[in-house]
Amino acid sequence: MLKKHAQFFKSLFIISDLLILSVAWILSYVIRFYIDPIRPPLLGTPPFMNYIEFLLPLWLIWGLVSKRFNLYRPRRIEYFPNELLEIAKSLTFTFFILITVIYLFRRFEFSRLAFVYSWVISIFGLTLTRFLARKTLKTLRRKGYNKRFALIAGTGELGQRILEKIEIYSELGIQVVGFLTSKREDVGKKIKDVPIVGAYEDLEKILERDKVDIFFGALPINEYTQLGTLLRKVQGYPLDIKVLPGAYEFLSLRGGVDELDDLPIISLQNSPLYGWNRVSKRIFDLVFGTLVLIMSSPVLLGISMLIKMTSKGPILYRQERVGMDGHSFQMLKFRTMRVDAEKETGPVWAQENDPRRTRIGTFLRKTSSDELPQLFNVIKGEMSLVGPRPERPVFVEKFRSSIPSYILRHKIKAGMTGWAQINGCRGNTSIEKRIEHDLYYIEHWSIALDLRILFMTLWTGFFNKSAY
Repeated sequence: MLKKHAQFFKSLFIISDLLILSVAWILSYVIRFYIDPIRPPLLGTPPFMNYIEFLLPLWLIWGLVSKRFNLYRPRRIEYFPNELLEIAKSLTFTFFILITVIYLFRRFEFSRLAFVYSWVISIFGLTLTRFLARKTLKTLRRKGYNKRFALIAGTGELGQRILEKIEIYSELGIQVVGFLTSKREDVGKKIKDVPIVGAYEDLEKILERDKVDIFFGALPINEYTQLGTLLRKVQGYPLDIKVLPGAYEFLSLRGGVDELDDLPIISLQNSPLYGWNRVSKRIFDLVFGTLVLIMSSPVLLGISMLIKMTSKGPILYRQERVGMDGHSFQMLKFRTMRVDAEKETGPVWAQENDPRRTRIGTFLRKTSSDELPQLFNVIKGEMSLVGPRPERPVFVEKFRSSIPSYILRHKIKAGMTGWAQINGCRGNTSIEKRIEHDLYYIEHWSIALDLRILFMTLWTGFFNKSAY
């Protein structure tokens, strides 16, 4: 039933979008050539039919691009800004392809301004229709129209998570009538005011007795042997069947559901930096990293001279660190310790009043100036401006064996500064707290968050009491 409703609304949106694209295309012609003072006085006005004949290619290209971006998937619980971004991306690709087609087969000049007007009007029109559609459907569902009744099999974490989401998104118009459990003694109890109406073996009796439109299978992994029996029973009834796999109990870092052809694949953990996200972060690092390197070049030169004048040994210190996906790289720093600093102790973290430091090393480490050469690592692509701080291989092996979630911080590039650092987790501080901040950053990554972290790094200053 829900699938039929989804197909109906999908058809309406497709028809509406094609109509809006057509109106925007025609309006762009009218605005460009018939409205003063925009119309060109000397070039003349091209025939209207020259534009009309390219409506069909526009429709075909939009159909292919919207399918590629999966623009018409159900979006009942998605954030509206995400949908707007996808609309803008789809329209941009559509018009780039259309421009290419027109200039390959053109028999006359098309106005570039007309393309811009059509793109802007299309974005406005598609956005407005979706906004109004969402508002209308939410209002109707909150008033009780188009209500759907759901039964949840499974009283554990997964079942309760479904109930929580349904209660949050009241505009879905779904009401949970009850839970099914594997424990007969729990029948009659309640979970957040929703009753446990029966055991798994009571399924058919409950479906005959109560009105149920949606069946949610949310059995934990230890009860999964009973799922097949439940599904065979419920398939004999005219309702929608939704199954939340038991593996969702282990969902972590940016997990979700992917597709391999027609097979749904559960991703329990994933990196946020693929596709356009990866490209945008790399461009961000190159642009800002180069600017910072140019502006700080006098400081780099001055520090280099001071190091050379006050201690023997090289200016730069190369140290093996572990970066994205566990790959090692040579991280650059200004040398702040004696050349043979770890000859007797081996790899250890710096301590307060560390006797191994050079005269200028204390100042460099306190102000984080020793990290500036890592701008070269950023430009080279081994590091990012913002991300989890990289550790040495010996410490990575130590922490990954004692802290299982530690290795997840290597799902993105290491950074010169990060969410952990601006929250005080720098130097010899709690590794567990640092991981917690690093995973928060990965889960919520965005260019805006990177800018915030860089701003906070400058705002709070370079001095840090935990840096030795």
